Amino acid sequence: MFERWGRWVHRRRRWVLAAAGAALVFAAVWGTGVFGALTSSGGFSTPDSESATAMKIAERDLGRSEADVVVLYQGAAGRTVDDPAYRSAVERALGALPADKIAATSTYWTTRAPQFVSKDRTATYAVLRLAGADEGARDDSYDAIKKDLTEVGGGLTAKVGGQIGTSTAINERVSSDIGRAEGFAMPVLLVLLVLIFGGLVAASLPLAIGGMAILGSFTALHLLTYVTDVSIFAVNITTFLGLGLAIDYGLFVVSRFREEISRDPGGGTAIEDALAATMATAGRTVAVSGVTVAVSLSGLLLFDQNFLISMGYGGIATVFVCMIGALTVLPALLAVLGPRVNALSVRRRRKPATTGTSAAATGDTATAGDAATAGAESAGTADGWWGRLAHSVMRRPVIYAVVTVALLAALGTPFLRINWGGVDAKVLPSGADARVVAETLETQFPRNATAPIEAVVTGTSDRAAVQAYGQRLAAVPGVTGSTVTGTEGTTTRISLRYDADPNSSAARHLVDRVRDVPPPPGATTHVGGSTADIVDQLGSLAATLPWLALLVGGATFVLLFLAFGSVVLPLKAIVMNLLSLSATFGVVVLIFQDGNLSGPLGFTATGAISPAMPILMLAMLFGISMDYEVFLLSRVREQYDLTGSNTLAVATGVQRTGGIITSAALLFIVVIGAFATSGIAFIKMVGVGMAVAIVIDATVVRALLVPATMRLLGRANWWAPGPLRRIYSRYGIRESESAIPQRLEPVP
Repeated sequence: MFERWGRWVHRRRRWVLAAAGAALVFAAVWGTGVFGALTSSGGFSTPDSESATAMKIAERDLGRSEADVVVLYQGAAGRTVDDPAYRSAVERALGALPADKIAATSTYWTTRAPQFVSKDRTATYAVLRLAGADEGARDDSYDAIKKDLTEVGGGLTAKVGGQIGTSTAINERVSSDIGRAEGFAMPVLLVLLVLIFGGLVAASLPLAIGGMAILGSFTALHLLTYVTDVSIFAVNITTFLGLGLAIDYGLFVVSRFREEISRDPGGGTAIEDALAATMATAGRTVAVSGVTVAVSLSGLLLFDQNFLISMGYGGIATVFVCMIGALTVLPALLAVLGPRVNALSVRRRRKPATTGTSAAATGDTATAGDAATAGAESAGTADGWWGRLAHSVMRRPVIYAVVTVALLAALGTPFLRINWGGVDAKVLPSGADARVVAETLETQFPRNATAPIEAVVTGTSDRAAVQAYGQRLAAVPGVTGSTVTGTEGTTTRISLRYDADPNSSAARHLVDRVRDVPPPPGATTHVGGSTADIVDQLGSLAATLPWLALLVGGATFVLLFLAFGSVVLPLKAIVMNLLSLSATFGVVVLIFQDGNLSGPLGFTATGAISPAMPILMLAMLFGISMDYEVFLLSRVREQYDLTGSNTLAVATGVQRTGGIITSAALLFIVVIGAFATSGIAFIKMVGVGMAVAIVIDATVVRALLVPATMRLLGRANWWAPGPLRRIYSRYGIRESESAIPQRLEPVP
C-alpha cells in the first residue's frame, strides 16, 4: 500500500504541491485567528462535580461572587487605610471607571470587613465583578477598563490581579512565548539539520514540514473552537508537539530517500523507485507512529476537564497534520527534487556502497552524521559504535537489564510523594502584577480571603438551622472563620476561611471534613471553592485513569502487533514506556515541586503540581516514546526477516537507527527546550519533563534496556499464537515484498 502511495504521489507531485500551497495560505490567513477564539479560563475544573454544582447554584440564586478583578492598592510608608486621603484616592479611581462595565465593587470602606486590610494597614484591595452574561462579555469589559485600573493618585500604587486579570496576563504571555520560542528554535534547528544532513536543501525540508505543522495546528485548533471550548494553553503544547513530530518524521523520510536515491541517481524512473521504497519503509513507520501517538492522545478525551479534552482534540489533529505532511507534501517535494535533494552541500559526503540490501525501515542514512552510513549498507552488518554497544550489552544482558531498571525505578521514586495543587497566578513569572497581587494577598492579608471554602445550602429557609450549621462548620478543626456571604429564598452561601495553603494536603483534608458535616434538616449542601475543585479533580482523574490505561494500552498493543506480528514486543514496549515515564515524573517532582534547578530554569516552586499536567504528559510521552520504539523495531524486524538471527537483527537495528534516533531526539529536545523557556510555569514543566523523557528514552532505554531484554527473550520476541499469526499474515502493516530483499540465508 505504501509503495503504491509513493508512486501515486510521484506521478501527481505538482498537483499535491499546489493543493498544499493553497492549504498553507489558508492556514496562514485564517488559522492564525485562533488566538482570538480560545478560552482563557484554562478549563481545569470538573463539570458536574460537587464544587462545580456549588458554584452554579450560588451564581443562579445569589449572583456571582468570584473576584473577576482584584486591584491591590499600596500606600507609601506611613500611609494607611485610615487616612481620608487614601480612601479618597481609591474611591476616585474606582468611580472614574465606566459604570456599564462594572457589575459590583467591594472595598474596605463599603464592607468594613477586616480581611480587606493588610497587617500593617498600608495596603488594601478592591474586588470588582465585571458586567457581562458570559466569559467573553466579561473579558470585553476588562479590556475596556484595564488601562485605567492602575491609574490612582494620592501617592498610591495599584496592581491588577484576580481571575480575569490573571487569565488575561496568562493569555498575553502564551502568545508572546510562542513567537519567542519559534524565533529561537527555527535557526537552531536549521543549523543542526545542516550538520546532520550535510546539505542545505535536505536540511530545509523537515523544517518546512515543521512550519506547516505549526500553521496546521493553529488551523486545527481554530476549527475546534467552533464545536467546543479550547484552552489557551493548547496553543503552546500542540505547537511544540506538532513542530517536534513533523521534524522527526521529516528527518526519517528525507534520510531514507537520500539513501535510496544514492543507489542509482539516474533519471525519473530511479526517482520514482526511490520514493516508492522510501514510502514502503520510512513512510510505513511514520504512519504507524502517527496513529500510535494519536491513539495515545485520544485517551485525553475520556476525562471531564475541558483542558484535557481540548488538548486531546488539538493533539490528535496536530499529529494527523504532521503525518499527512510527511506522507504527502514531503514525498512530493522529494519527487520534484530527486538527486537535487543533496544540493548546496556544506561538506563532502561519503559515497555509499552500491551493493547490499535495503536500509533501515526507519529511514536511517549516511547523513545522520555519516555514522549511520558506515557499515549500514549490507544486510546483517552491525559494525560501528552503536552496533558494538549493542553487542556489548547483549553479552551481559542480565547486568544491563537489572542496572537500568533499578536506575529508572530510583528516578521514579519521588513521584510517590507528589503534592497536588491548582493552577493560579503563581504560574506567571515572578514580578508579574497578577502574581504579586496573589502573593501579597496570601502573605499580608488574612489567609484565603479571596479563595474561601464555600458551603452552599439549598432547600431550607430556616435561618436558625442554617446558623447552627454554620456554627458546626466553624468548629471543624482547621476552619478559622465562618461568614454568611449570601442569602436568597432557600439558598444560603457560607464562606469559610482557613490558614492552610489551598494547594496543601491539609486543605484538601479540610474540604473532606467540611463535606462530612451533616446539613440542616431537610436541606442539601454542596461544598465548593478552589481547594474543593482540586479534590474533585483528583477524584475524577483517578476514576478515569483505568479507562485511559485500557484504551491506550489496548490500542497500542493491537497497532504494534499489526506492525511486527508479535505479542511479546508490544507488551515489552508498554512496560518499558511505563518505566521511562515513572522516571520522568520522578524528575519532574524533584525539579518543579521541590524547587531543584528553579534558579537556572527561571521559575518559583510552589510545592505542588496541577493534577492535569501528569495526565497530559502521560498521553503525549507514551505516544512519543512509542514513536522511537516503532522506529527501532521496524529496522530490527526487517533485519530479522533478512537473517533470521535475533541477536544480529537487534545489533544491526541499533546500529542503523542509533545515529538517526539520536539526531531526531536532539532536534525534538531543541524544540521542547525552546518552549520550556515559557514564562508559564506548568508549560515550562511539560517542556522540561518531555525533554527529560526523550533523553531517557533515546539513551538508557533504546541503547541499553531494549538490546538487553531482546537478547534475554531471544526468539520469543517474535512469538505469536497460530491464530494471531494468521491474522498478521492477512492484515499486518508490512512492507511490500518488493521494498525489501528476501532473507539472505536460512538461520537454523
